[in-house]
Amino acid sequence: MSFDTDAIRNIAIVGHGSTGKTTLFENMLFAGGTISRPETVASGKTVSDYTDEEIERKTSVHLALGYIETQGRLINIMDTPGASDFVGEVAAAFRITESAVVIMGAKEGVQIETLKLWRRLNTRNKPRMVFVNKLDGERADFEQPLADMRQKFATHTFVPVSIPIAGSEGYKGVVDLIAEKAYLVPDSGVEKAVDVPDDMKDDVATYRSALIEAAAEGDDALMEKYFEQETLAEDEIRKGLAAAFAANKFVPVFCGAAESANGILPLLNFICAAAPSPAVTIEKAQGNDGNETDVHIGNEGHPSCLCFKTSIDQFSGKMSYVRVVTGTLVPDSDLYNSVKMTKQRLGKLYRIVGKKLVETTSLAAGDVGILTKLDSVTTGDTLCTQDAVIKYKPIAVPQPVHSLAVSAVNKKDEDKMNHWLQRAAEEDSTFTISYNGETKQTVISGMGELHINMILDRIKEQQKIEIETKVPRVPYRETITKPSDSEYTHKKQTGGHGQYGRVVLEIEPLQSGEHYKFENGIRGQAVSKGYMPGIEKGIVEGMEAGILAGYPVVGIGARIVDGKEHPVDSSEMAFKLAAKGALMAAMEKAKPVLLEPVVNLRVFTNDEYVGDILSDLSSRRGRVLGQESVGGGITQIDAQVPQAELLRYSIDLRSITSGTASFEMEFSHYSPISGKIADDVIAASKAAKNDE
Repeated sequence: MSFDTDAIRNIAIVGHGSTGKTTLFENMLFAGGTISRPETVASGKTVSDYTDEEIERKTSVHLALGYIETQGRLINIMDTPGASDFVGEVAAAFRITESAVVIMGAKEGVQIETLKLWRRLNTRNKPRMVFVNKLDGERADFEQPLADMRQKFATHTFVPVSIPIAGSEGYKGVVDLIAEKAYLVPDSGVEKAVDVPDDMKDDVATYRSALIEAAAEGDDALMEKYFEQETLAEDEIRKGLAAAFAANKFVPVFCGAAESANGILPLLNFICAAAPSPAVTIEKAQGNDGNETDVHIGNEGHPSCLCFKTSIDQFSGKMSYVRVVTGTLVPDSDLYNSVKMTKQRLGKLYRIVGKKLVETTSLAAGDVGILTKLDSVTTGDTLCTQDAVIKYKPIAVPQPVHSLAVSAVNKKDEDKMNHWLQRAAEEDSTFTISYNGETKQTVISGMGELHINMILDRIKEQQKIEIETKVPRVPYRETITKPSDSEYTHKKQTGGHGQYGRVVLEIEPLQSGEHYKFENGIRGQAVSKGYMPGIEKGIVEGMEAGILAGYPVVGIGARIVDGKEHPVDSSEMAFKLAAKGALMAAMEKAKPVLLEPVVNLRVFTNDEYVGDILSDLSSRRGRVLGQESVGGGITQIDAQVPQAELLRYSIDLRSITSGTASFEMEFSHYSPISGKIADDVIAASKAAKNDE
């Protein structure tokens, strides 16, 4: 069946770990008729947790997609991991969906990942609904998490759309307040609508009144009618709720027990009726002229799409997950990769349910699907036509927070190891691999210890490569603190032409942030201009390794003030070596110092651990910039800390806070160090050189 943009709904399921996201996803697919029966996470057979590591660990690691066709709508659903180590998957889901379902446990209420996800949704001003899950559990309560949300997210209005039916025998089901129908826990199959129990009618009337008021807020005409008649018809309620939800005026709250297949249909009914279509979305893009432009998602114009995820399947090969932005994608057509500047020939088009590919004849604007065997396409690339070249803004993912230096135990496996690490980085945009020429280490970085270990374990098990890990060396820098000068003559006599070049050099420290400046200050013809490129090359080369510990030198202004050349023996090479020698000599007199990288650190923690974290940061030479409550018993701490003190911070913070806190960090600046700290760095650098 073909669906226009207006009939498409893209939904992300997000929440703290173990709140039931995968189970809800499974039962939504079952209720929509995509799968014949729902499986449990414990069984290892769910649609979305299909990789070996997910089955073994009983937790989601990757973004998984599925879809259902119901009530004339195509609903694309994204199941996301709950652990902060895999937040890159959530970022991808947020980029290509118009709304989200935030799921939370009935006993747990708002947790730390819930708060962080809420902040990300706020940043995008993305409409979201809440599903209070596990109401069939012991001591489960609907009112407690509802009150928790209202306290912790006080700027939002929460309005229940379904409420639980509970009696002396415990949880029985939910009532859909819009349709005024009950959905009892089914013995088997999909839940069915029945009449509301008589003893629930007063509660339903009370909650429904608040729901009608929220609907009236969405439309001026409905508001007038509501003031006149104090009620609205069911279709008017749906219309008003759709407008209010799209405008982010309220947060609909649903409830149920996903593992019991209950509370699913009221949620799906609301998504079909009220969730916004991709037609409301505006993509930021760069046109062929280089200017930024806004692109509305729609079927008009040339076809274009954004690759938001990449995976490599042993049977299907490389799979590019794309979101169509304009036009319609059709099989066997030609597109252009505007990032790699290469032509691409599309083969078949697919939708996907977990790992199962379903062939389709077209993908309309706003839809998501799979393109296979496009070897040069990677996450973040734009595919378009050469008649309308455009680049969509790539997905913004958080900076990695945990790094390790890696090497193969058997040196023959080094190239093979690097190949599989590069492949992992291609599939996961929050995992990076790089070779640090300064420290001569291959460094991998990710969102946490769990994130990196899972990737390394997979490579070890599947490729039989033994990998050794170490804490990475810190990329220190060197600079000078006072002006100085020197002269250096490079003179070498061999058979035939010799080498001769004399350079008189002045250096001075530059203002913070400036890396290097070169100036020819020679008056007259002491040194020909033709030798200046060689002199500058010598200075640049000399700055590659400083005199204290061999780290790169920054913040130097160099000025050539005099020199001497020989009519036969001078050459560009001779002057390059002379300039390098002059720089080393001048630095000796310019009071060189070591610089260490400092990062901006942001920690989110339960209030009870604030004191412990502040004390720990102080012991790490950290400077706390501020702290503020972000609601719900969670405090945000901002600090600047030397990178050398944070090499194992993801592990240490987990230990301090029993795994409840999380953090983000990014490079800030370089700062001078001296005394014992500098002496230790210099000694370690010399020891490392001796080991090479």
